[in-house]
Amino acid sequence: QVHLAESGGGLVQAGGSLRLSCAASGSISSVNHMSWYRQAPGKQRELVALINSGNFTNYGDFVKGRFTIARDNAKNTLSLQMNSLKSEDTAVYYCNVVGWLYWGEAFNVWGQGTQVTVSS
Repeated sequence: QVHLAESGGGLVQAGGSLRLSCAASGSISSVNHMSWYRQAPGKQRELVALINSGNFTNYGDFVKGRFTIARDNAKNTLSLQMNSLKSEDTAVYYCNVVGWLYWGEAFNVWGQGTQVTVSS
């Protein structure tokens, strides 16, 4: 009913930048919050950034001003601009979207994940 398409991962040198994108499609009536999570090998999945329907944002402590989350409500798209990347940012990044379907059912869906690798 809802599909997320992620793009933008890849290999970058430390200090470089990447931009991740996520597009939600399907029987979406409204979107509440949209988030990026990441999971490194052997570690738990952690919140990178969240943005709600009022554009309030929240970032993981490790971001420290390096990343910027943004959304386009008209297109149901989400982005994450990542600057000053560090080797410890290497992980699979997942998009997560929470909202409502046309017929009043809530949804909470995850993207397939996109690999970000930062070489030191």
